[in-house]
Amino acid sequence: MRRRTWLWLTAALVVGALAAFVLVWFQPQKLFIDDEVSEALPSVSVPATASSAPSAPAAPAEPVDLATGSFVSREHDTVGTARVVQLPDGQVIVRLEGFETSNGPALYVYLSQNPADGTEAAFDDEFVDLGALKGNVGDQNYVVPPGVDAVAFTSVVIWCDRFDAAFGAADLAPVAA
Repeated sequence: MRRRTWLWLTAALVVGALAAFVLVWFQPQKLFIDDEVSEALPSVSVPATASSAPSAPAAPAEPVDLATGSFVSREHDTVGTARVVQLPDGQVIVRLEGFETSNGPALYVYLSQNPADGTEAAFDDEFVDLGALKGNVGDQNYVVPPGVDAVAFTSVVIWCDRFDAAFGAADLAPVAA
C-alpha cells in the first residue's frame, strides 16, 4: 500500500512539473489574451534656432515616410502596415499601424535583410533588433538606433526568439520624395 502512495505522489509531481514547464516555456495562455497598444505618431517640435553647420540637411517640419510595406503572414496570421518614418528632430522610427498578430512568448521587432517571403531561417542573420513587441494588436512605434540606415533593410519582421519563427513580415519599399 505504501508503495502505491509513493507512485501516485511521484506521478503527481511529474505531471505538475510538466504543466509548469509548458506554462512557462510555451505560454499557451497568450493565445487567448491580446495585448493592445494605441500609440500616436510622435510629434517633435524643432527649435527655431539657426544651425551652426550649414552642410547639415534641414530636418523636415512634419514626419516624413521613408519606406512602407504591408505585413504578410508567416507562422501566424499577421496584418497591418509597417512604416519607416523620419521625425522632425531627425530621429527615425518604425511604426506599425492597423497591426494584428497572434500573441506569443519572446516576440521582437526586427529590421531584416531577408525579404518577407524569404527563407525563415534568414530573418535573424542580418538584422537590427528594435525591441520587444509592445502588443500584438494596435498602433505602435519603435526607435531605430542612431547610425542605423533603416531604409537599407529589406523588411520588418515580428520574430519569436523562443522558437526561431517569424510570425509575420513586411517588405519595405522606399517612398518617393
